[in-house]
This record gives sequence, structure tokens and C-alpha cells, in this order.
Amino acid sequence: MLVDSHCHLNYKGLVEEQGAVLDRARQSGVTAMLNISTRENEWRDIVATAEREPDVWASIGIHPHEADAHPDVDLGKLVEEAAHPRVVAIGETGLDYYYDHSDREQQRQSFRTHIHAARETGLPIIVHTRDAEADTAEIMAEEMEQGAYSGVIHCFTASEDFAQKALALGLYISISGIVTFKNAKDLQETAAKLPSDRLLVETDAPFLAPVPHRGKTGEPAFVADTARYLAGLRGEEYDQLCETTSRNFYQLFSRARP
Repeated sequence: MLVDSHCHLNYKGLVEEQGAVLDRARQSGVTAMLNISTRENEWRDIVATAEREPDVWASIGIHPHEADAHPDVDLGKLVEEAAHPRVVAIGETGLDYYYDHSDREQQRQSFRTHIHAARETGLPIIVHTRDAEADTAEIMAEEMEQGAYSGVIHCFTASEDFAQKALALGLYISISGIVTFKNAKDLQETAAKLPSDRLLVETDAPFLAPVPHRGKTGEPAFVADTARYLAGLRGEEYDQLCETTSRNFYQLFSRARP
């Protein structure tokens, strides 16, 4: 078993040959994929892919880059769309102060709305954070005080301190192909120490292809390379890491079924 906990199958670079992409993933041992939405006009196609492919699940959400463009995506709309049985998560959402494609206050408001939707639906939230550790941690902690919710920090690249704050809140942490990059020493040190029962792996395809695929379009099949590298980093057997991260996936995304 091996699960790609975060990919974008309907993005350019993958959608044009989606069937072949899925076949290559399955041949690499990938048994499930979570297809992530980032804007409202993707929702229908992303859910349709999950309806068509039994090993693909869907999320509903608005990326922080898109927060300004979606002021009308409120709690009610997220909850309504997330009722579909193939939708297993809310997001991706969060804060991105690196690009600042959307107003920061609008990002923060959108993030809180998504957390409220996660709390109301019981679905986990998928958190994106870049150059926004302090605000992300503060919002997550404040919202947890208002009522429990579950979630994952996707494509983790933040500090060990942020990791500990997320873990203390009960969140999971997902490691992408970035961990295989030569300049990712801090991330490698943190990833080696993460608790096994909170660990996920992902590709974020079509982005961030791991070594030895740097420069190529990322795809879910490559999660095997990330998992293999991560297992070596942690001194674990590859099969054991695959089994553990897959079990964690179904524990967190409980609407999904193997």
C-alpha cells in the first residue's frame, strides 16, 4: 500500500493524459490518491474524477492564492459541496505570504472559514503555509480552542518548532519530494524525527518532482521515490513506511476507504 495524499490530477501537465498518469501510479504501487482543489471552478471536474476512479478521492477548498477571487465562497457553500461522498477533505487552504497573490487579511478570513467548514463537516483540513508560520500557528491554535478539528500540514517545509506546534494540536504532517532535494537539510532533519503515527507522503504533482525526476512534470507515481528516500532517512524499511503512511491516511481521511 502507498498513498499519494496530495496531488492535482486536473492540472495542466497531468489532465491531458490523466488515464496514463493513473496507470503509472498504480504500476508504482500507489493504491489511492487525494485530488486537491484550489479554486471553485475546479470542483466539478475534481469530484467527477473521483466518481470515475475508485482509487481517487477529492477535496473541496480555495487556495490562499485564490482568496481574493472567491469572496463568495462561504461556510455554507463549502459544507454543501463537501457533502458529496467522494469528498474526504476541506482545502487546500491556509496562508501564503511568499507570493502574496491575495490580501493577507482575506487569506486569514478564508482560512478560518475553511476551518469552520472542517469542524462542521467532520472532514480534515488541508493546510498550506509558506512564509506565514506565526499567523498559521496562531489561527490554528485559536480555532482549536473554539472546537476540535483534524487536519494535515501539506508539503511541509516549515521549521521544527512549527512542526511541534502542529503536532501538539493533533495535526498530521505530509512530506513531499522536497525532502529529496540537496538543499533541504533542515527539512530532512525534521522529517527524520516526526512521529510515525502522524506522517503522510505526497507529490503535490504536477509540482516538486523528487530526485531522480527533477525537472520533470511531477506525477503520483513519484510518491514511491519520496517514500523510499524518507524511509532511508528515518532508518525504516520502505514497505513499513508505505504501510504506516497509508494507515495514517485512512485514519485521518476517514471517509475514504481502501
